[in-house]
Amino acid sequence: MSDTANDSFKIKLNKLNYLKDNNKNPFDITNFFVSDNNSSIINDFNNYENKEVSIAGRIMTIRIMGKTSFCDVKDFSDKIQIYVKRDEIGDENYLNFKKYYDIGDFIGIVGKVFKTHKGEISVRVSKIKLLNKSLRQLPEKFHGLNDQEIIYRQRYLDLIVNNKSKNNFIYRSKIIKEIRNFLDNKDFLEVETPILQNIVGGANAKPFLTHHNTFDMDMYLRVAPEINLKKLIIGGFDKIYEIGSVFRNEGISTKHNPEFTLLELYQAYANYNDMMNLTEEIIKYIANNIFKNKIFRNKDIEIDLSKKFERMSMIDAVKKFCNIDFDSIDFYEAKKIADERNIKYKDFSTKGHILNLFFEEYVEDKLIQPTFIIDYPIEISPLTKCKKNNKNFTERFELYILGHEIANAYSELNDACEQRERFLYQEKLRELGEQEVDRIDENFLLAMEYGMPPTGGLGIGVDRLVMFFTNSQSIRDILFFPTVKKNN
Repeated sequence: MSDTANDSFKIKLNKLNYLKDNNKNPFDITNFFVSDNNSSIINDFNNYENKEVSIAGRIMTIRIMGKTSFCDVKDFSDKIQIYVKRDEIGDENYLNFKKYYDIGDFIGIVGKVFKTHKGEISVRVSKIKLLNKSLRQLPEKFHGLNDQEIIYRQRYLDLIVNNKSKNNFIYRSKIIKEIRNFLDNKDFLEVETPILQNIVGGANAKPFLTHHNTFDMDMYLRVAPEINLKKLIIGGFDKIYEIGSVFRNEGISTKHNPEFTLLELYQAYANYNDMMNLTEEIIKYIANNIFKNKIFRNKDIEIDLSKKFERMSMIDAVKKFCNIDFDSIDFYEAKKIADERNIKYKDFSTKGHILNLFFEEYVEDKLIQPTFIIDYPIEISPLTKCKKNNKNFTERFELYILGHEIANAYSELNDACEQRERFLYQEKLRELGEQEVDRIDENFLLAMEYGMPPTGGLGIGVDRLVMFFTNSQSIRDILFFPTVKKNN
């Protein structure tokens, strides 16, 4: 703590101790009646003028002017000015206000709504009560809070002083709510599946390991809810979804956080084309219902959601952006071109793996307008149905906007025998050193052997969707509490 911050803390602590010693301890107060919020008063002044209101919030500014003072008080909805006059609250109360109230304190007030000579909507205080004494100094009001490390570690400070951050999180909540509304109106049922799992499955990702003491067994935080949701499809729940946290023990970047929020849904008797249509519909629904807009700007880039999203195969995308036609080359030619372009592949890599590496290196960040990349190699899609006319590729897509993957979806593999073969192939890759693979899940295979209908599955990264709609440049800006390194 700096000397200035330490001095401020001591001064405020002394004030608190005085209040406690004189039977004015703010922490003795357990509630305060609030009749209205600041936003309602400001936006509907004509109906509030001269009306007595009871409001509460945090003091953001104080301007002491002899026998009268002004404060800005902020509640969740907005900030409003209050007018405090000695003659109206009494000498003792006014003296206590001047001497013992500080920026950061929570107060409750009762008073009448009016406009000052300068036309500012305000509340003329008749009663005032200190509800909580803040002991720390808030960030300086004119410059706000700009230190990213403090913003992520002390999000509460960011929310107090940075309205953009607060509004981003309000939008996040609204987006999740509208996703639920959209799916509920289409007769999807929201379900919950376990976060602790015995076997890693549902995504090629490195898990977090934990231990169950009573059963004395290792368990994993889920990397995806996919396997359990498919079991519910097998059990007869035809349209289901889950919105929840998943955990991947991987790197941190502007697009990645080890814990993130995923929407996964499954629809029986549907395929990846149905999921593409549904994905586009969800995104346009959010744009219309929350933002009332179809055009969104990110820095100098304009994204137009009014148009139909483009669809392009991975083969065609690589051909378009790096002029290599994987349809016309064999595995050895693919390896040779990868070597020439310094694309690092592994000893067990196939042509499909190399195609995907070229896609990641040359294509992803160029997919600015909404684009469905379809038809992924079978090697990287172990839970997906093959295309009927080409068994080397699957009925899978990913949606990209602004170079970010937003969604991933399949025509789900529902052949238990083929699924076992795919799992065995993943195990071989694991033996060769690839750790981010699906494991053989006998319980899932058993469920599949009872029969699973044709099914479309979709996963949408909620955080990245919020990033897009709020024009945020980092995933950490739209997570209340992003993962941060432990302080020494």
